[in-house]
Parts: sequence; structure tokens; C-alpha cells
Amino acid sequence: MLRKKTSRMARQASGRLASALSGAAMATMDRRTFLRRSGLAAGGVAAVSALSGGGMVQKAQAQAASAGKVEIKKSVCTHCSVGCTVLAEVKDGVWVGQEPGFDSPFNLGSHCAKGASVREHAHGERRLKYPMKLVGGKWERLSWEQAIDELGDKMTQVREDFGPDSVYWLGSAKHSNEQAYLMRKFAAFWGTNNVDHQARICHSTTVAGVANTWGYGAMTNSYNDIHKSRAIFLIGGNPAEAHPVSLMHLLKAKEENNAPLIVCDPRFTRTAAHASEYVRFRPGTDVALVWGILWHIFENSWEDKEFIRQRVWGMDQIRDEVAKWTPEEVENVTGVPGSQLKRVARTLANNRPGTVIWCMGGTQHSNGNNNTRAYCILQLALGNMGKAGGGTNIFRGHDNVQGATDLGVLADTLPGYYGLSDGAWAHWSRVWEVDNDYLRGRFVSMKGADGEDVPMINQKGIPVSRWIDGVLEDEDNLQQPHNTKVMVFWGHAPNSQTRLPDMKVAMEKLETLVVIDPYPTVSAVLSDRKDGVYLLPASTQFETYGSVTASNRSLQWREKVVEPLFESLPDHTIMYKFAKKFGFADEMFKNIEINGEEPLVEDVTREFNRGMWTIGYTGQSPERMKLHMENQHTFDRTSLRANGGPCDGDFYGLPWPAWGTPEMKHPGTANLYDPSLPVAEGGLCFRARYGVERNGENLLAEGSYPVGSEIEDGYPEFTMAMLEKLGWDKDLSPEERASIEKVAGYVREEGNTEEVGEQSQQGPYPSDWEKKIGGVNWKTDLSGGIQRVAIKHGCAPFGNAKARAVVWTFPDPVPLHREPLYTNRRDLLEDYATYDDKTFWRVPTAYKSIQEKDFSKDFPMILTSGRLVEYEGGGDETRSNPWLAELQQDMFIEINTADANDLGVRDGAMVWVYGPEGGKVKVMAMVTERVGRGVTFMPFHFGGFYEGKDLRDKYPSGADPYVLGESTNTAQTYGYDSVTQMQETKATLCRVERA
Repeated sequence: MLRKKTSRMARQASGRLASALSGAAMATMDRRTFLRRSGLAAGGVAAVSALSGGGMVQKAQAQAASAGKVEIKKSVCTHCSVGCTVLAEVKDGVWVGQEPGFDSPFNLGSHCAKGASVREHAHGERRLKYPMKLVGGKWERLSWEQAIDELGDKMTQVREDFGPDSVYWLGSAKHSNEQAYLMRKFAAFWGTNNVDHQARICHSTTVAGVANTWGYGAMTNSYNDIHKSRAIFLIGGNPAEAHPVSLMHLLKAKEENNAPLIVCDPRFTRTAAHASEYVRFRPGTDVALVWGILWHIFENSWEDKEFIRQRVWGMDQIRDEVAKWTPEEVENVTGVPGSQLKRVARTLANNRPGTVIWCMGGTQHSNGNNNTRAYCILQLALGNMGKAGGGTNIFRGHDNVQGATDLGVLADTLPGYYGLSDGAWAHWSRVWEVDNDYLRGRFVSMKGADGEDVPMINQKGIPVSRWIDGVLEDEDNLQQPHNTKVMVFWGHAPNSQTRLPDMKVAMEKLETLVVIDPYPTVSAVLSDRKDGVYLLPASTQFETYGSVTASNRSLQWREKVVEPLFESLPDHTIMYKFAKKFGFADEMFKNIEINGEEPLVEDVTREFNRGMWTIGYTGQSPERMKLHMENQHTFDRTSLRANGGPCDGDFYGLPWPAWGTPEMKHPGTANLYDPSLPVAEGGLCFRARYGVERNGENLLAEGSYPVGSEIEDGYPEFTMAMLEKLGWDKDLSPEERASIEKVAGYVREEGNTEEVGEQSQQGPYPSDWEKKIGGVNWKTDLSGGIQRVAIKHGCAPFGNAKARAVVWTFPDPVPLHREPLYTNRRDLLEDYATYDDKTFWRVPTAYKSIQEKDFSKDFPMILTSGRLVEYEGGGDETRSNPWLAELQQDMFIEINTADANDLGVRDGAMVWVYGPEGGKVKVMAMVTERVGRGVTFMPFHFGGFYEGKDLRDKYPSGADPYVLGESTNTAQTYGYDSVTQMQETKATLCRVERA
């Protein structure tokens, strides 16, 4: 589908891959020389299936002939969320070859192009090799000590002058779980909630929408569980390119179950090529499309009425909204004929359980939370939740975007989604064994609109999608003391964000810009700064070790493949260096062993095990995770449950929640909300997060409960008071009870231990402590006793409630269709307009003031963006990989054949793409029927060109990616979700002209 452009190499000697390689003294270069200079001739990857006819990674002959012991290190691919095992062959400390993991239940011996070439990611010649800073427009080498001292002094001065919120710590989905946890802890000790990562711009609307429907904001089942699906409904995702190995799991169900694969997408993608039914719809109309399907389901009584009665609240209000979406109105808004959606609805009704899959095509909208909730409601109506082969399978894009989100690298929560309330801070202060007043003292307060002091410790930070406005917005309009002065990009590609012209201005206005990454990224070249930019070389994840969470919530343990190369350092070592410079290392790492300057990763794991009770990150000890990796072959490829062996009964990777302490040996939860299993064996119900009633209506489950539950109905979340009322508190051990008393603040009087202890066993407690002790719940009990006792009696610690189809705390309690901010359907605005402008997440956010302006005459075409199989994210790593760079060397825009003919544009010609906010990009035209008439598409992995200008000479010498190109986000526009500040990249406008 995409063209491999090797035939163009001879006439592109001055650009793209050839230009980059020329920097390596390539006067002439045959294949053998290329292999030797890229480090591959001595063994290692020969190619992917696309490059070698055999379809498998092969060793070079030199490796086969070499002598000496070759160690096998087991790691996890860094390029999407499937969690593929990489077997690295290491000789004398050098990574000389790799194979895919055949024992892994996730990839079963498969790799995609990116996975098959990860050795080059670690050994790549284009890496940042030592610390550098920009001085007078030139890059100068620094030592680590110089860099930390200079940056530490600058940041400390900014903290003193403007407060801790003026330094923004942007983390990464590339952090391991342990590094992500330390990143959020580091920001807390610095004294700010201005910390975030890539999840904000990929699946924050998923987390918000899904968590507020049934309890947890994550993938409910797994790639493997799709084997049991009788129907697959995929909307806004393209796994054939974004997560290629996942496609084999879908195709297994399609082939073995005869499961229809329904693909809904504005583009006819590589995934759509496998579809039983392809539904092309107008970008930004997901809610209308889903309501159109539900209209037929309700009209024909195909919904699961008993499931809804027992386990769903608010479906009647959904019916009222869906009734408005007649086939005629749906076709008017989405472009999809009613007859096709009736066929889709019938297919889903006749093939249950079916799964719903989505990715960023559904999330990156100004009403993205409405989209994700609509997908969930479709599954609730069909009764497909909590069933093998059902659920919502949300494919995530980075190797640890799930884990980094869980561990709290977010502006609105501490690890484990505890939030930012005083209770949340008190909990983590206890886990960290740090005085709560000390932590509170690290933060500042500011005057609110009412003149009262507002403690910033409880306020959401600025999300990464809006960091630009933290710099550029008038200080009086910000809900924080001062503007952002220092920006730290820690493993983040700026070209993956919209509004690059604004970002360029923001970067130039900062006092200091810091980039911490194995590669320099577009951050190094986008701005016209001459000074004040620092590049710090982080190690890749193959040069460190620790746990990583796949999209299905399974944790896997990476071994260190090689020692850090060049002068790079692991992220957690860099964090320790900064913490030591800032003077809080002793407090932050008081329970974590430090070896030299590297924190012991296993100690970090055990620390978050002690605190993350909310989502069950407590049962996955380092020892249990390592045991799973060593015994991958014992796990069933579909159920993920171990059949015999040392992990017998566990689900692979102990997918969270793995309740209680590691000693409880909870097996993990493969499928969320499945009541057909006991909770002790991985069963669950929906979570009770929203109270017990709403407007007099019951919010708890009715007659539905996990197998073996002693409470055969709905119930609220477990607290100590609830245990006492049930008489189950007697099952607590003395140690557990003492821990609960300590959390509550109960202190036994010296010399009166027996009397108080006896009183504690029988109750009641002294009256002034009774409420506090009774209020300790399953989330704050550091002993895990409340969870253990609840599960002993067959109950879910988080309660047993109904899913809520209506989220009364959101701007749209019932999901509504709202037109994108930049829409060319002006006729629909009377009924489907966007929101009023408002300020939230500390920044003013425009909605109506943009949409009321008509840009459609000058910018008539819809612009959407997405992913390619060759590259990942901002593309800095993958475009620096010669094997991948060979496959796709040009940035391009897809244009429908009719539109191209109207514009006089031929396939392969260069065009200018103009955005309504003034940005423009010069790219190659791909004339294709993949996109419908009036729609264009660009991939978002490119960078290094800006509005027609080649920026290659601005990179540090030898660190420029092989392939450069324009960033689609230079032409992309403003637009943010009404709940999470997710950027709107899938439905804006543009104009295309011949270059």
C-alpha cells in the first residue's frame, strides 16, 4: 500500500536517507559496507519479513561463525502496547542478534517491522551520545556534572522567583513503571502538579470515559481474549499498522469463529482491507454513528434487557437520545446509509459476545469523552461486558503508556488514580513515610477569584496538550501564580502535538528548554533559539530493567540487555541526580537502595506495591513478574492462565487488579467485570464509585454478583465499618488490625497494650476514634487486610454496582454529537454546536468563539492524521533506524482521486497544505481511494522540516534522523476535549494547493 522508494535513492542523493548517510563519510556505499558501518555485519538483525524473503529475523553469517558464549536476555519491544517479547543475543556485553519470543502468549514468535529492528534502536549511530547545550547557536559538549549543576541552579532560581509551578516536568510513556512512579514522586517533592505524559494526547478521553462508566479506565479484556469473540467492531483504529502483531489475534477469531470484522473508519486502511464490513463515515461523527446502530438495536428489541436491569443505570436516558437518531438523520450527519447500519446492528446482535476495539481515531476529538462513552454504552446494551470474547479492547500506542498512566505521570492524580485530595496526599505520605506537612510545604498557594487562598497541591496541573498556553497566555488568565519558565521534555516528541507554530513561539519564550531522550527529537531544532537548550542523553529501555504494562494490563519484567551506551544514563539515575541537586534525595529515596547513583529498581516496585491498592498494583512483586517471564511457555495462549508449572493458576503478567499483597497469590484479572469467576480467581463485578443511589434510584447491582459471593446482591465499597457490620472484622489478623488503626491515627497507650488490644478485637473503639477507624477503606489500608477479608468472603473490595450510562458530572451527562471546532458542515451547528468557552485545567479554553467563525470556504477539505507501520510516535527513534528509514522516506498527504483531479495534482507531486490557523507544510501527494472525497490524511511521525525549510543542519552533528519531513501538526489546529484537554487531530480543515 505504501510505496518503498528504493528506486528514488539515486536521484535523492541530496536529501532524505541518502543525505543523512552522507554524513557518515559515504562517498560510495555498497550493501556490505552499509552493514558493517551500521553495526550489523558482526551479527544481528538481517531484516524483517519485508526485507528478507524468509519472514523471520536471521543471524548474519559472521555471528554463526563466531566463538564464545552468547547470553539470551529477555526484554519487551518498545514500539507499541502489545508487549512483544524480544530475545536479545549478547556476547561480551555487545548486543549481536535478536529473535522474537516464541513462548510469549502475546507475540507467539512474531514481530512487526519496528520490533524486528529494535536492536538498532539501542545501538543506533544517530543517538545523542553525551550532554550538550546550545551556546550562540552551536552545540557544545558538557559533562553530566556540569549539566546537572547548571540546570539545577537555573531551576532553583526560577522556583525561588516564580514558584515551583513555573517548571514543567513532562514525563514519558517510555518510562518503565518504576521510572514513571519516580517521575510522579519527583514532581510531588519538587512541589508541582505540572507533570504529564503522552497519554493526555492519546487515550485520556478513554480513561475518563471508561472509568466513569464502570470503574476502571483501561482495556477490559486482552488481545488474546479476542480469540473468543463472535464479532469484532473496530472504530477509529488501524491495528494492521499501529499494532501489527495484534492483528493476528483478530484474524484468529475471524477465521476460527467466522467472526465478522466490522471496521468503521474515514479511511480504507490496511485493517479495513481485512473487514467483513467496511463503514466509511465522516470524521468527528462517532457518537452519531453509534447512536445510529443503537437506534436499530432498540427499535428491534435486540438489547440484553436482563443484563441492563441487573447491571446498568441510566439506559432509559440513552434511549431518549438515541430515538432522535433516525436512519435519515444519521446519514445526514455521518454519511452512512441506514441500511448499512441496520446490517451492522443485526450482525452485532446475532453474534454475541462481540468485542469493541478503538484507538486514537475515536479519542482525539473535542468531544472525545462522548465518543468513548458511546462505545461503552453500545457494549452495555448488547450485554457484552464482563464476558470472555466481549468487553472493550482499547489498543494503546506506546510500550508503557498504560503503566505510566497507572503510575500517575499525570497532572490530575497521584499514582493509582488516587486524585489530588488531602486524603490522597495523606495516603501517599504514609506510603513514602514522609511527613505530610513537609510535602504540603513544597507547594505554594495563590489567591482565588474569591480572595481566598487556593492550595496548589490540590489543583490539577496544566496538561501537556496545553503547556504552550502555560507559557504564552496572559498571566492574569492562568489559574496558577506565574507562567511556565522552564520546560523539561523527558521522553516526549513535540511534533506529536498540534499547533506547532504556537509551540515554536513558546519554546523561544522559555528561559530554559531541557530535552532528556536517547535521541535529540524535534525539540532540538524547532525553535530559533541560540542559547538555553540542554540535551541530556537518556538510556533506552534495553539498557536498564524493570516492569512494563501492556495494553491488556499485564505486567512484564524486562532484563537489562546491555549497559548504557555512550554517556547515556537510565531515567531513574537522572532523577536521583536532580533530586540530590535539589536537596530532597534523602527523603524521596529513604526506602530505596541507591547503588552509586542508581536507585535499585526492585525497591521501587515494592514501594508502589505498598500503595497502589485502588487498581491492584500490589500483588505483582518483582519475584512474581520474573517468574512469569521465565515460564512464559506454561501460559495458555487464549485464556492467559498458567496450566501447571510454578505459576499454576496465574494469568500471564498478573493483569491488574492483582488484589492484596504478593503473599495472597491473587492470579490477576484477565477479564474485568466477569462475575462467572470467584474474585479470588480473577472474577469481578462493576465498581461502586458513584454512591449507592441517584435521584432515589439504586446504583448498586441487582441480583448479579461474582460466583461464590456471600453477599448475593449489590453492595458498596468495603470499609472497616462495613467489615464490622458484617462481623467479618474478626477475620483480620492482629497485624492487619494494628495497621488499620495506625492509618486511622489510633495510637495505643503505652503500658495498656493488652487492654486496648482486647478492646480492638471486640470493639467498639473509643468514640473519638470510631469514625476514623471505620472510615479506613480498601484503598487506604496499607496492610491489605480489608481486601483479603472481602475476597475471602467472595466479594470485590471495590463494591458491586451498576455501570452508569449517564455521567452526571460531565458536561454532557448523556453523550451527544457535537461538531468539531473546525467544521465545514455549517448547516449542522444549530443542532450540534460545540461548548461555550471556559477555563479549566488552569488555562482558558476556546470552543464556541472558534466554531462560530466560518473557515470552510477558504479551507474546504477535512484533514485527519494517523499512524504508519514503519514509524512510531514523533518518529525520532524509528526515522533514525536505517532499516525502517529505507521503507518510507517521504512525508505525504493522501488525497482522493476526484479531489486531486479537481486540484490538478498528480500522484507523487509536491503540494502545500494550509491550515486555518496559519500553519503550512510542503509534502508529497498520494492520490488514492483510501480517503473519501473531501477528506485528506497525513501521518504524524515526521519532523525536521518546518514550513518548507530543511532543519537538518540544526541537529547536533551525527544525531540527525536519516529521514526528515514536515510535521502534520504544523498545519493542525486548536481544539481540546471538554473533560480531559485531549487535542483534536482527527477532524480539522485544510486547503491543498500545488507547490
